[in-house]
Amino acid sequence: MENMNQMQFQCSRRRMLRGLGVTMALPWMESLRVWGDVRSDKKESSQAPTRMGILFSGCGYHGREWWAKGQGKEMELGKVLEPVKDFSDKMVFIRGLYNAEALKGNIHSSQTGNLLSGAPLASGGRIKSGTSVDQFVAQQIGQRTKLPSLVLGCEKANPSVHKDYSMLYSSHISWSSPTTPTPLEVYPALAFDQLFKNKAQAGDESVLDAVLQDAKGLRKGISRLDQQKLDEYLNSVREVEKRIEGAGKRGELQGWRPTLSGPNIPRPKDGYPQDIVEHMRLMSDIMVLAFQTDTTRICTLKLNNDHGTLRFPHLGVDYMIHHLLSHSDTEDWLKVNQFFLEQMAYIARKLDSIQEGDRTVLDNSMIMLCSSMLTGNHNANQLPVVMIGGGGGRIKGGQNLDYLEKKDRQMSRLFLSMMDKMDVRPNSFGDADKPLNEV
Repeated sequence: MENMNQMQFQCSRRRMLRGLGVTMALPWMESLRVWGDVRSDKKESSQAPTRMGILFSGCGYHGREWWAKGQGKEMELGKVLEPVKDFSDKMVFIRGLYNAEALKGNIHSSQTGNLLSGAPLASGGRIKSGTSVDQFVAQQIGQRTKLPSLVLGCEKANPSVHKDYSMLYSSHISWSSPTTPTPLEVYPALAFDQLFKNKAQAGDESVLDAVLQDAKGLRKGISRLDQQKLDEYLNSVREVEKRIEGAGKRGELQGWRPTLSGPNIPRPKDGYPQDIVEHMRLMSDIMVLAFQTDTTRICTLKLNNDHGTLRFPHLGVDYMIHHLLSHSDTEDWLKVNQFFLEQMAYIARKLDSIQEGDRTVLDNSMIMLCSSMLTGNHNANQLPVVMIGGGGGRIKGGQNLDYLEKKDRQMSRLFLSMMDKMDVRPNSFGDADKPLNEV
């Protein structure tokens, strides 16, 4: 009870912009102590928190072009990683980690369902995995923010069964419990509403319109630099609102969102977004906003399903679904790989442009991109992993790490290291009982 009261006290001290049905967290400011997540017996602190973001793309990557050589700014990268080359000094490339339990089924579902937990999987269409690292951390610290975690996706879940394993495994990387995959939010509008709205509003009033009066009052008491920061933040929120509104006018998936009286457009038919580029960028922007405002410190973004069916007409690759493309190391497969890495670069670039004291949001974050296999040939004996961000000043960038020939190379060791940066320190996780010392 004491802990519950303490957390309520902490959250009540946070400075917010408020309006009818809307609560909007503020970004870091020099004039205000906005974080407020401190113990009641200490002075209020403006120390920016550490965030953890996990990106996933299914079916692995191009077998000849996923590699890194050297260290630091001089690190050479394979063609798949070219989109993130500007972040080599803030990057950790990791080779050789794996989940032993994922090798038992040797299919997509059996390799994805425990990617973030390292847990044994139930077969026969049954559902049992393990609590994923993002949700484990959220259960420990999630009460400090408006949302314990944010779980986003760009492709709907598949509830069918493939070769004795539920396809829910290949549709989810986030698990709230061993038997509960965390629901994916695939509608950008609804994800956006999670960040700011307390409940559905008649007429779907703009978030910014609702808090405008409070924002005007706030401007009077902050520095000129913070006024500029506030304007930039509000403009970024408005930009996302306008893009979602525009998507709705085009009748696309992104535009549907509920109101008290009903959706402002007819509900679109089930299916994939017409514009996957815009869909991924909207989800990426929402992730950035969530971290920028400290609405949550934990986010997973599933760019597509393992064994997925997305097509990529904007790349001139519309003749074959993603899963089938992964079976051959073609130039088109490389284009698709780079498209996913571009999302990571986009997120990293935006986070690095947001200042928080002496560091940027990227410096205070760790963004990991992974897949459930190295290539489309189901080779899960080593998993592709790349990280960008400083983890609150606790992760050394410019590292190229190789564990392939080492004894203790459990993927869960990396998760223990990531949890440590979030100040969550269990004795063990998955099949690991010690972190990676290098991360």
